[in-house]
Formats: sequence, C-alpha cells, structure tokens
Amino acid sequence: MGTEPLNHRLRLLGLLPLAFFLAQAAHYSQIHQLGHLLWMCNVGNVLLAVGLLFDQPLMIRVAFIWSLPGLLIWFRYVFADWFHYETLDWWAVVSSTLAHIGGLAVGLVAIRRVRIDQHSWIYSFAWYLVVQAISRMVTAPELNVNVSHAIYPGWQGTFDSYWKFWFVLTIAVAGSLWVLTWFLNRLWPCLKPLP
Repeated sequence: MGTEPLNHRLRLLGLLPLAFFLAQAAHYSQIHQLGHLLWMCNVGNVLLAVGLLFDQPLMIRVAFIWSLPGLLIWFRYVFADWFHYETLDWWAVVSSTLAHIGGLAVGLVAIRRVRIDQHSWIYSFAWYLVVQAISRMVTAPELNVNVSHAIYPGWQGTFDSYWKFWFVLTIAVAGSLWVLTWFLNRLWPCLKPLP
C-alpha cells in the first residue's frame, strides 16, 4: 500500500519483536498468567514480527500505532509501580521493557519505510475490537486483559455498568486512534497514492 517491498535486512528485523514476545511469554509462564500475553502491547509485537517477516505494511502500521498508547499505559501502570516494590522481579522488568521500548524502537525503524496512510486508524480499531473480544473469551476475568471483563479501577464511580464503560471506552479508543493516525500521517505520509 504505497511502499516499495522491504529489503531482506529490514524483514529479518521482525525476529526482534518475536523475541520480545517470547521473553514476555517466558515471564508470564513462570507466574502462571499466560493470559497477559493478549494485552495489545504484547500481541502487537507478534503483529509487528509477522508484518516485517512477510512484508505486510498494514500489519506494521497497526502494530506501530498501538505501540504508542501501549507505551503510555505501560509507563503509567507498570513502570511507575516498579519503584513501589520492596523486591523487584528483574526478569519481568527486562521482558516488559523489551516488549514496550524494544517493540516501539523496531516499529520506528519500520514505519520510516512503510509510512502511515490515513486509513490505518480503521484497521487499528478493528484490531482492537478483535483482540479485546478474544481476550474476553479466553482470559481469566481477574486479569481484565484489554479491559475486556470489568470497569478499569478508578472508574467505578463514574460508570454503573461495564457495558456503559465499554461503550464510552470504545468511542474514546476510536477517536484517539483517528487523531493519532492523523498526526502520524503528517510525520510519515505514504509517498505513493494508495490503490
């Protein structure tokens, strides 16, 4: 979609986000919480890896777009909490940092080549709905992966039902993805018109 095929070296870069995902898988396997692998930021590394390895610009775009809010959420709810623990699981720190910072870094390298088209937000939103639905079907409710089971902590006073919360969150996600894609398209517009 508006880009030249990726060269061999750039395609092999897809092995890195795959390794980041596998590091997270090892961590979550150790603590018996594999459901956490379905968080958008974790599964986004798989999407980025497949996109790079198989030269699929749309997958790369969607993974990159989601890596940005994923980084902010990770920084606020995971990274910031590390400073409050008496003892820290260093394997969790390394694997989590690789998944978020490493995935974003690989995405930045790739996005300079594949660019962002104005319609990427639609695919990013569809990806969110699919991953959230899968999370609801296959993950434990107490993990609340991708906010697929319950109102996110701190919002219970604002919403009296999960579905009202979900509806507002879904509208907010769609709007945020549109704004983010608009901004990214200004930074890295597709160089050729889309078919």
